[in-house]
Amino acid sequence: MARLLEDEETVVALHRDHRGESRFDREGFGERCTLVQAELTDVDSLRRILDEHEVRTVFHLAAQTQVGPANRAPLETWESNVRASYTLLEAARLEGDDLRVVVASSDKAYGSHSSLPYREDSPLQPSYPYDVSKAATDMMARAYASTFGMRVAVTRLANVYGPGDLNWERVIPQTARSLVRGERPVIRSDGTPERDYLYVEDAASAYVTVAKSLDDPEMNGRAWNAGMGFPIRVIDVVRRLIEISGRDLEPDIQGSGTPHGEIDRQFLDSGAIRAELGWEPSWDLDRGLEAAWAWYERALA
Repeated sequence: MARLLEDEETVVALHRDHRGESRFDREGFGERCTLVQAELTDVDSLRRILDEHEVRTVFHLAAQTQVGPANRAPLETWESNVRASYTLLEAARLEGDDLRVVVASSDKAYGSHSSLPYREDSPLQPSYPYDVSKAATDMMARAYASTFGMRVAVTRLANVYGPGDLNWERVIPQTARSLVRGERPVIRSDGTPERDYLYVEDAASAYVTVAKSLDDPEMNGRAWNAGMGFPIRVIDVVRRLIEISGRDLEPDIQGSGTPHGEIDRQFLDSGAIRAELGWEPSWDLDRGLEAAWAWYERALA
């Protein structure tokens, strides 16, 4: 949303309950956009909003975003990630051909592969509820594009981090909160799982770039990877954030191996979006972690 407002776009945002300490509230985003009440599972409400506000581009990022909660409550995950997605896609289909829709999938949709990095033609072979929900959304979006000629594309992003993320089960927010409190950051694995990390402003840039690509009918139905292109161990991310914070603390490693439902090693080949759409990440990990830490230190103090 911040990127769209900076670009002086008119933003319409679906509004449900939200956390008062969120970046959305702290930085007054609600005062700078049009808030509408709707459920993503209500096709008639979505059609009304798309029509009344003359929406031209939809960024579908709403989802249950965590592996752990998905394992504990799969039904809620199917409702949030699968049903809401096909309802939105159907509303967009009924509203006409001019609507551009960018659907957020995930690198998790690929599942576990012995050969990395993931490329867009790598098979989607998820095993767990969250991964399956994102793969289903991914395939449904591309099915709408190929069947109905809709201007739909899919993004498969690496682990997005940065200011405003209050999902405390994620390693960077959890670590930052612990450091602000003067507590040892907890690592639920043995620290060796590897991930590809993408700063939030680079993620926003990727979404906007993909949306613009839909002006070309040849790009309908494409899936695009976006990440830094190399894996980093969880323990190394935590230690780097500790160093940036200046705290004299050691990680509290409480796990062994990879937690159940998680994938041990993931990173993306982003060659297609770089070569064909000209997108490049601007933030390296150190600069991104420094910006993230500065926000958490200020917001949680």
